[in-house]
Amino acid sequence: MKSKMIFGFHAVTSRIRHEASSVEEIYVDSGRSDRRMQELLHAAKSAGIRVIPADDQRLSNIVGTRRHQGVVAKAGELSLARNLDELLDAIDGPPLLLVLDGITDPHNLGACLRVADGVGAHAVIAPKDRAVGLNATAAKVASGAAETVPYITVTNLARTLRELKERDILLVGTSDDVDQTIYDVNFTGGSALVMGSEGEGIRRLTRETCDVLVSVPMFGSVESLNVSVASGVCLYEARRQRLIKAV
Repeated sequence: MKSKMIFGFHAVTSRIRHEASSVEEIYVDSGRSDRRMQELLHAAKSAGIRVIPADDQRLSNIVGTRRHQGVVAKAGELSLARNLDELLDAIDGPPLLLVLDGITDPHNLGACLRVADGVGAHAVIAPKDRAVGLNATAAKVASGAAETVPYITVTNLARTLRELKERDILLVGTSDDVDQTIYDVNFTGGSALVMGSEGEGIRRLTRETCDVLVSVPMFGSVESLNVSVASGVCLYEARRQRLIKAV
């Protein structure tokens, strides 16, 4: 089983909580003994996970950043669904998906995963190329959502979008230059929200594959929102419509 390093209290405690068996060992700052660290150590002990004391510099060397909060875990891959067909076949009710086209900043990816978890989206889908990938920084920013939301990478995004359409999933692309807004779309059926990178937006072929293009209404002086903020606005509108329909 392939291992990777994850760091930060949210990411590590979430992994212990959701799949402790995947955590091989945890390195902790031997100089920290606060309540947060004690709670993590208790969780690790209860799960039978080996804890290795380390100094701040060693932890920084392991993950390549000083923003580790004094805790780094070596863990195996999650057992979340990584195959799109497997995921869709297991969903009960209309799917709600977030598709990220060309997101290269791990902080944006992590924030998008956190939003997806908060709104109850079934998965985040992204291309293998021209995308950041789920690295340690993205997992830390996700604050545990990387452990709960399937992150599925595909080799051909346009083909994957066509496969979603064949499953009657509405592809809603976002663009700054269209009049129709997110409030004009019915999200109560199977829906995939397609977001592009800030500035460039979604790519031409991705745009042409979408069923409908919408914008996020802007009422102030700024022209656009960060992709994770825009994803949150759009996904929560979809969730709002579904809640109303269920009443």
